[in-house]
Amino acid sequence: MLPIFLLASMTVLSISTLMGSITNSIIIAVNVIDKVKGKSLSPSDIILVTMSLSNVFFQFIMLANDFVSFLESDLYYSEGVYILFTIALNLPIYISFWFTACLSINYYFQIVIFTHPFLIRLKHVVSRLIPQLLVVSVMVSMATCLPVMWYINMNKQDFNMTSNQTVEPTFPELNLTYLIISNVVSCSLPLALAGIANGLIIKSLIDKTHKSDRNSKGDLSPRTEGRIRAARTISCLLFIYISFYISEVLMFTEVLPPSSPGFCACLMVIYSYAPVQSVVLIFGSPKLKHVTLSIIRCLRGIHKEKSKNATFSFIDVYNQKASQFSEG
Repeated sequence: MLPIFLLASMTVLSISTLMGSITNSIIIAVNVIDKVKGKSLSPSDIILVTMSLSNVFFQFIMLANDFVSFLESDLYYSEGVYILFTIALNLPIYISFWFTACLSINYYFQIVIFTHPFLIRLKHVVSRLIPQLLVVSVMVSMATCLPVMWYINMNKQDFNMTSNQTVEPTFPELNLTYLIISNVVSCSLPLALAGIANGLIIKSLIDKTHKSDRNSKGDLSPRTEGRIRAARTISCLLFIYISFYISEVLMFTEVLPPSSPGFCACLMVIYSYAPVQSVVLIFGSPKLKHVTLSIIRCLRGIHKEKSKNATFSFIDVYNQKASQFSEG
């Protein structure tokens, strides 16, 4: 029988995979339907779709990775399988980090008002080159991820995690130089770019708060609301990004012993990364938020209708029985 910790972990992972698949699929479906209808997708929409596709891939790879590592540890820690899962896991993580940076930069050029001719031209160039930037992000992620097959040291040991014996596993080790370079290029650099873009958006909110930002009723103008929404979205994405990154580092460096409260907390942060990120993206987009809330209201209406029908059926049956009893 599997330990309670493993059962709980796999249950949480399965639930997060289901929720992440649903929320990310909403983002993809809404934009695909708009494209089929002939509507042109904005640069932000293109980034959201690619981020969602990456998140769905990451969720199912993580599900397969953890189930195989828990249930078939001997197979998982064989050299070929372990390297394959390492590449398959790291690739969507790096891609997601770079896509977050692309979204932050796009929001900055989209929201902030520029007066310098060079920045105005750069704004139009960035808007046109978003698809190319996404392709470059994938290529950079692959370039930092694929070399892991040459810079990993497999520590041969029996990883029988399903037995009743207490095992202190020694995990495979990555070359320190490769680890530093890959983290700087595909983790720290996109984090810095996203942080700078978000800081500049917040600075523009502080510096350009004028009476013209409000209408006669005192409500914020659409542009100001857009800047606030962009800053809030990127701030939430950065918080999720940093939490995920710290959790990965703590688990990878074995600072926390397995099954400890800190280890469990880090594991929950990693499992919830994709679903929480997709929720932030949905509520950061008025279009996606409207569609999602409409779906929720529709599901609630169906549930209430079924409850009413069940109640009426029960009353009818009860009245019929009561009538038969009185006649008898």
